[in-house]
Amino acid sequence: MAQVLVVVGTKKGTFLLKSDAARRDWVLSGPFCATSPIQHAIGDAETGTIYSAAGDAWFGPAVWKSTDLGETWTHSSEGLAYAEGEEPIKAAWSLAKVDGVLYAGVEPAGLFKSTDDGQTWSHVPGLRDHPSRAEWTPGGGGLILHHIVPHPVDAKKLWVGISAAGVFYTEDGGATWEPRNRGTRADYNPEDQRYPEFGQCVHSLALAPGGGERLYQQNHCGMYRSDDGGRQWTSIEAGLPSTFGFPSAAHPRDPEALFLLPLNGDIKGRYMPDAQAAVWRTRDGGASWTALRNGLPQEHAYFGVLRQALATDRLEPAGVYFGTSGGALYGSADEGESWMRLAQHLPAISSVETLVIED
Repeated sequence: MAQVLVVVGTKKGTFLLKSDAARRDWVLSGPFCATSPIQHAIGDAETGTIYSAAGDAWFGPAVWKSTDLGETWTHSSEGLAYAEGEEPIKAAWSLAKVDGVLYAGVEPAGLFKSTDDGQTWSHVPGLRDHPSRAEWTPGGGGLILHHIVPHPVDAKKLWVGISAAGVFYTEDGGATWEPRNRGTRADYNPEDQRYPEFGQCVHSLALAPGGGERLYQQNHCGMYRSDDGGRQWTSIEAGLPSTFGFPSAAHPRDPEALFLLPLNGDIKGRYMPDAQAAVWRTRDGGASWTALRNGLPQEHAYFGVLRQALATDRLEPAGVYFGTSGGALYGSADEGESWMRLAQHLPAISSVETLVIED
């Protein structure tokens, strides 16, 4: 029988929740990683290894690792540094594992990789060598590379999301990059500069299943879909309560299905619209949306959900999970039709990911 883990990154360490395939009863453990501030924690489906991206301006970056489902942990920051004289790296912000390579996105925005399972790191300089680099500007959370999306078939192809520089794409393992932001707005720019080549504030990227190049993007200024790997984006925000939010999560099998958590706006408090919690779901690629509220608080829901704090699992039906700025974790074992609170009173939750292990 499958064992389901929800891997939770928080401002004070990594936590794990474990259940069986029924996903009714959960056991919480943690905090791990010496209560370091964790920006993103993931599980590797092939090996069962758990990785946590950590750091802040005081402690600097590191990536923690557990090969025994949280029983013991090690960490390394060897090589997680820019050249002498450059602005120091404050934190590791995002992780992705593909074809034996572990990638880490950092602040100030850049990409590193490890080919020895996180023991040592090397800079992927092509991204910061892009001609647009001098014009990248930080978003509200800083100049961070917060999403790394590997291509489903070709390991040399990657998309990354940078606030507030936009989406960039490589097809040669990071040697060269191109912006892929056509069709996404930058409402904070002057009216004649609303659709620049780069400079958009992407909040999250989700790759649809199926082996193709359909991407979904929650942006500071709208919700979008691309069917060609980001060459062109189309707005799919009609029917949503807000154009603003942070996380999105793809269904594990249906490329038409996506889960989303809109917030009430960038200058209105950044909490649940009307203080009523809902996860919004589309089953038709964003043509229409349904609010899923059963089991979620419908009054006084003044919490936010950060850009990496929404995830699905690969079971049937798919599980959906999200964590709040107030330290509550919610889960659904029926694709959002009903919800239960899995944990509360955790530190502010930065990220939620899942790992399914077959016994």
